[in-house]
Amino acid sequence: MRTTRNYAIAGIKIPDSTIANQATELLREHGNDFIYNHSLRVFLFSSIFGNQRDLKYDSELLYVSSIFHDLGLTTHYSSPDKRFEVDGANAARDFLKSHGMPNKSLQLVWDTIALHTTIGVAEYKESEVALMYDGVGMDVMGDKYDSISDKDRQDIINAFPRTDFKKKIIPQFFEGFKHKTETTFGNIKADVCAHMISGFEHKNFCSCILNSPWSE
Repeated sequence: MRTTRNYAIAGIKIPDSTIANQATELLREHGNDFIYNHSLRVFLFSSIFGNQRDLKYDSELLYVSSIFHDLGLTTHYSSPDKRFEVDGANAARDFLKSHGMPNKSLQLVWDTIALHTTIGVAEYKESEVALMYDGVGMDVMGDKYDSISDKDRQDIINAFPRTDFKKKIIPQFFEGFKHKTETTFGNIKADVCAHMISGFEHKNFCSCILNSPWSE
């Protein structure tokens, strides 16, 4: 893995604080090259979007959020019964709390990670939440692809390669929550289960209403 210290990609400086570097080391220890490269691309895409819109955002908190946003998929941070987004958010909150960060920052990072797959909500939250939602959407699905120049996209990919991303990301997601597929109820990761499990039947909201214990 390439070190993140003391350099910029596509005009975005990689944070080099103690907190940023320690977060990176946790990702290196518990993640893999694939998640590492994805997480750094997400930070860079998110930051570019923020600069394009002239938004005020905390680069260090956005970086930590990017680093932790998929750590809930890893064995070390995965719980038996929570959404992987919540596992990553909880881990980031504990990490920042250990550094004495204020409650406002803890909540902001928690929301940024926990809501990064929540379509129709995250984009209307604080700058960091909205930007990482867009950064993830850019890297995973190509959302707002043409908003970033060919040169910036190429510079980012050269630094943090995609390595057959389209074919590998769905199995990578599934590996992180295959032991708790019920946590995908009501969110987009149910599509991953349907893709990976033949005949997968997800919980149905309408059935929950109609089969509730209420008499009417």
